[in-house]
Amino acid sequence: MALSYVPVAQRDEATRSDFIVKVYQHLLLAVAAFVGIEALLFRLGVAKGIYDFISQGGVAWLLLLGGFMIGSWLATNAAHDLGDTQRQYMGLFGLAALEALIFAPFLYLFFEVVDGSSTVWAAAVITGIGFAGLSAVAYTTRKDLSFLRPLVMWGMVGGLVLIVAAVLFGLNLGVWFSVGMIVLAGTSILYKTQQIIRHFPAEAYVGASVQLFASLMLLFWYVLRLLGQVRR
Repeated sequence: MALSYVPVAQRDEATRSDFIVKVYQHLLLAVAAFVGIEALLFRLGVAKGIYDFISQGGVAWLLLLGGFMIGSWLATNAAHDLGDTQRQYMGLFGLAALEALIFAPFLYLFFEVVDGSSTVWAAAVITGIGFAGLSAVAYTTRKDLSFLRPLVMWGMVGGLVLIVAAVLFGLNLGVWFSVGMIVLAGTSILYKTQQIIRHFPAEAYVGASVQLFASLMLLFWYVLRLLGQVRR
């Protein structure tokens, strides 16, 4: 973000309120795009194709994960380009598409292989309630949550290392790993929400929504994974 942009926290109340409304409008837009793209992937048989691909072994899953990480980095950078509105929206919809692609085999497993839609809808409801509660805490607390940043960063790195190790060496990441990642995703939502309120300029509502969307999808992934493990 350019240094010339003033954080929204230093602007008038009307500007702050407008910024918050735009952030969550664009977050809902990203979620809607994710759902629409996911439905298309299922309809075209792409979800089954990706599921069959990663069923070949750990290397296939690592390739998918690596592509997702690179694409997410590019999409996030584009969404924060305050000088180019078109790039911002390309980043927003690009990340929604990437999330739909990496979720496709996971959701296919639940919808077509395991137990139908009940677990997915339960995970969606729990994720929505959890996200709303954490957002409320971030908006109402007066405590500076910037100390959470290293916890989020190191937690993400540690989680990624464990995932790669599990794929390469056949480790079993059980229920407690899912619980830990849910806590990490919740911590990320708290931290990012407060950072958005305190440090983002009013013009950065697309980038802010992308930040929250990524954490929301991480939370959804591990809530769904946990419910799937518990219900087995």
